[in-house]
Amino acid sequence: MKQYRAEYEKWLAAESLCPEMRAELLGIAGDEKEIEDRFYKPLSFGTAGLRGVMGAGINRMNTLVVAQATQALAEVILAEGGDAAKRGVAVGYDCRHNSESFARTAASVLAANGISVYIFDAMRPTPEVSFAILRYGCIAGVNITASHNPKEYNGYKAYWEEGAQIGPEQADAVEARIRNIDIFTGAKTCDFDAAVAEGKIRVLGRETDEEFLERVLSLSVYPAEVKKAADELKIVYTPFHGTGYKLVPEILSRLGFKHIICEPRQMVPDGDFPTVVSPNPENKEGFTDAIALAAKENVDLIIGTDPDADRVGIVIRDAAGNYVTLTGNQVGVLLLDYIIAAHKDLGTLPEKSAVVKSIVTTDMTRAVAEYNGVRCAECFTGFKFIAGRIADLAEEGYEYLLGFEESYGYLCGHHARDKDAVCASMLIAEMAAYWSNRGKTLYDAMQAAYEKYGHFAEKTVNIRMAGIDGFEKMQRIMKELHAQPPKALGDFAVLACEDYLTGKVTDAEGNVIGETEVTGSDVLIFRLSDGVRLAVRPSGTEPKMKVYALVQGPDAETVNRRCEAAASAAETLTREKERRYG
Repeated sequence: MKQYRAEYEKWLAAESLCPEMRAELLGIAGDEKEIEDRFYKPLSFGTAGLRGVMGAGINRMNTLVVAQATQALAEVILAEGGDAAKRGVAVGYDCRHNSESFARTAASVLAANGISVYIFDAMRPTPEVSFAILRYGCIAGVNITASHNPKEYNGYKAYWEEGAQIGPEQADAVEARIRNIDIFTGAKTCDFDAAVAEGKIRVLGRETDEEFLERVLSLSVYPAEVKKAADELKIVYTPFHGTGYKLVPEILSRLGFKHIICEPRQMVPDGDFPTVVSPNPENKEGFTDAIALAAKENVDLIIGTDPDADRVGIVIRDAAGNYVTLTGNQVGVLLLDYIIAAHKDLGTLPEKSAVVKSIVTTDMTRAVAEYNGVRCAECFTGFKFIAGRIADLAEEGYEYLLGFEESYGYLCGHHARDKDAVCASMLIAEMAAYWSNRGKTLYDAMQAAYEKYGHFAEKTVNIRMAGIDGFEKMQRIMKELHAQPPKALGDFAVLACEDYLTGKVTDAEGNVIGETEVTGSDVLIFRLSDGVRLAVRPSGTEPKMKVYALVQGPDAETVNRRCEAAASAAETLTREKERRYG
């Protein structure tokens, strides 16, 4: 009997399997492909925690998988010794189906292991979970969310005491323990309500929101600009049915904005996300209702946050009056330019200032930083790495102004160590007020930035690897690219290769000519002719390769053309290698 079939039969035979899951599994008894997909491997626990489609099976998100992972996390915490168990774990969750149930399961397992728990009384933005870890001195945190994934997904993010998601060391320790825990009988548990009554689980409410909002409000750079623009400036906001629905309008109101127009249907939390194809602020389609509302109300700025309110996207009106999206790169550059300008106006720019970005985030960041005498520090993709870089810079005496990555995540201040769409929404609105007071829209500000710092363009391509062996294909492709970097990509010559796994930078002939700023991740960046850089990396959570084209050039038309050509050449090369590996 094949392994996946044996695992399926094991689940059906388990006495403790709940009736709902048993019925679900019996319902697929004749679908061998579906059985294989659910049971061919367990969800892997990495630095991004767990993420998958909800349902019964080891390759699905369900209460058994959540309990098993939490038991493993509890054992890692207990192994720390000292007061780790007493310090406890902060637990939060988003608007998705089963999120509250999964959070209560996690809290019950932690409490049964003698670990103190702080759990929110309702859904909250991801950054507030990070805030709670720091505020209450917790050893760790758990957040039940699948961020901007489709409605069928849910996830489990684990955090450590710094407020950032766990690093490789803790993730590996959790993963190793998971494999030794029986999914049906291995997790300790207790009654949630009884644990609350006994003080083992503390429920967090409005008092934590107030402290979080106070800290975020203190990060406003130039509140006087909001006061000047408040009577005229209008903002449309949508939370895409998610957790931003309370705190984002609240922080904007407290800062002084008077005209915050919320898209009414999308203000209703709903794990089905009924008004959008995808609850992802990267996609303009999700803003359709908000754009219609903005047009009706004559509004220039639309802000949208994803379901767990850690990422934010914006839609603005261009010179012709059309509503257009800005990329995560463009918003990050605008924010950096604004924060620096505001501090300079006020005379408060720290002498040793820095910005932190991922290695696949726009090179325009460096141009803005260097022009203004600000250090630009790089790290790997993921806010746990941005958080680590912020800590490193602090030890060197630098105050960071902004940390961001191209995937619509931004962070300022020291209240949290994960991307924060509540704070970012506040600063975006404040930035709009600043430019409005100077007779400009954010579209005008973006065009002015290109004239000032140079023209840049970026494009990200996701290349999904089909089949169960998708992850293996990615590994084989990356191994080949590390060993034999291409000499050319389309019409672009490869001038150098930055290998972030080894830390070596080699020229076209393979000679070592330098070192990368950071090392230890499976990423390759090819420096191409015509001011093009092309990054390739495997996704850590899905079977897909991610390709990033980053271009600098003399004008918008040139950089956009080169960007499309470079991304297309990289996709062609990757697809050819995928076909070879069958």
